[in-house]
Amino acid sequence: MPVSSRFDERKRRLSGVVAIPVTPFDADGAVDSETYGRLVDRVISTGVDVVTPNGNTGEFYALDEAEARHCLEVTVKAAAGRASVVAGVGHDVRTAIRAARHARDAGADLVMIHQPVHPYVAAEGWVEYHRAIAAAVPELGFVLYVRDARIESEQLRALADAAENVIGVKYAVPDPVRFASMARDAGIDRFAWIAGLAELSAPGYFAVGATGFTSGLVNVVPELSLEMFRALRDRDFTGAMTIWERIRPFEELRAANGNAHNVSVVKEALAQLGLCRADVRPPSRALTGAERERVTAAVWPGLLAR
Repeated sequence: MPVSSRFDERKRRLSGVVAIPVTPFDADGAVDSETYGRLVDRVISTGVDVVTPNGNTGEFYALDEAEARHCLEVTVKAAAGRASVVAGVGHDVRTAIRAARHARDAGADLVMIHQPVHPYVAAEGWVEYHRAIAAAVPELGFVLYVRDARIESEQLRALADAAENVIGVKYAVPDPVRFASMARDAGIDRFAWIAGLAELSAPGYFAVGATGFTSGLVNVVPELSLEMFRALRDRDFTGAMTIWERIRPFEELRAANGNAHNVSVVKEALAQLGLCRADVRPPSRALTGAERERVTAAVWPGLLAR
């Protein structure tokens, strides 16, 4: 079977809401598997087609390897074939390959490679880093997480030529004009282009070529994220912006101070809804009383307005 047709359905599913679940912790600070499974089931049952365990909203860099593997396994079990599971992997090449192979064996459909955090990144080295990981698990589709404005369309084309199973780009550089150029120069139809900065940025990126967006808000009110996606898919930007106005206060709390409380705000909202504890791990921190009150004001009646 040609590679393109083998991955067509996985690529299609990336054109939607890509949920990044939080990783709930119990009172002792360990991963709360039961609650994790319930949160994933809740999102998928609402109609979300793609879930990415071990994303940044899932506190990937605060988990050890065994915890990350466990989170993936819980997600695959909870998804039960109803949605594509995209395993987040990263760190050094060998660690990422081990995680990708575990993802394959555990039943994931795709892998998302986190942006390399090494302080010295050469363009050619960036290509080789991703190529080596994708080549180690050719059975899976791969999604690139691009947060570095220095990455050009040239690198994306080179990587796609070297690794045909690289089928998606989660673009998280805050510049929709650059994104529009990148997507067209690298191949607008060659990849599934995902707006990687969530709902507040999604309308601008959809206007110039994105077909999906990532979401942490989806943990709290999945119906709103899906409603926005449907409006954007149908080119109803007026409708999408009506939803945008509802979610703006909540998402701005997450984005404040360089996204310092990105995860804390989501977990606090979930705690207020009785869905999980608000605990986060350093370098994130729990919200203050005043900050929790602002989350309350953003959730009621904003996100939950009928």
